[in-house]
Amino acid sequence: MIGTIVNASAILAGSVIGSVVKKGIKEEYQDALYTAMGLAATVLGINNVVNNLPDSKYPVLFILSLAIGGLIGTILNLEGRFQNLVGKFSKSNLGQGLSTGILLYCIGSLSILGPIQSALNSDNTYLFTNATLDFVTSIVLSSTYGIGMALAAVVLFLWQGSIYLCAGALSHFISPELMREVSIVGGVLIGSSGLSILKIKDCRTLNMLPSLLVPIIWFAVRGFLFR
Repeated sequence: MIGTIVNASAILAGSVIGSVVKKGIKEEYQDALYTAMGLAATVLGINNVVNNLPDSKYPVLFILSLAIGGLIGTILNLEGRFQNLVGKFSKSNLGQGLSTGILLYCIGSLSILGPIQSALNSDNTYLFTNATLDFVTSIVLSSTYGIGMALAAVVLFLWQGSIYLCAGALSHFISPELMREVSIVGGVLIGSSGLSILKIKDCRTLNMLPSLLVPIIWFAVRGFLFR
């Protein structure tokens, strides 16, 4: 699991560096960073959707995923529970930053396929590449939201660690088609985080997280019925 450890460590290191930099940044400059982070998340989300939607074999699946997942998340009040939990430890917008960071770190081909490559082929190329990208991202995020962004490293470690341990079973299930559909939904969620940061629309992105499970369930059921 050396690749996952390096990836999580990169986020921790970036969070420390960014939080140190934050202390010397004026409030007006911090506002500029918020805007930059919001624009970046929005563009990254749109890019994910644009790159994957044209090749989707189920172009309506992401709509159903967002509708079903958003409804389930709202019923469970995931956003409210998460914000209340984070609010006990921080009065800043840390919850918003963490939700954005977790999506950026965990939802992507490198972060999902990387642990599988590492477990089955002892190849950490994907994870080392992901670590480099996450290092830069974590510096920007923590310079905006503070050292609390380091908590995202724990989530990433658990996420990639679980995939690593289940790599044998997942390698046959995670197909390019599934990755494409998850990337589309993930792109929409990342973009919605950007809109929330820019204060254009509070999309309550965390309530939509169950949407990521809908394509997985769809492909699992489809595989079972048509095997």
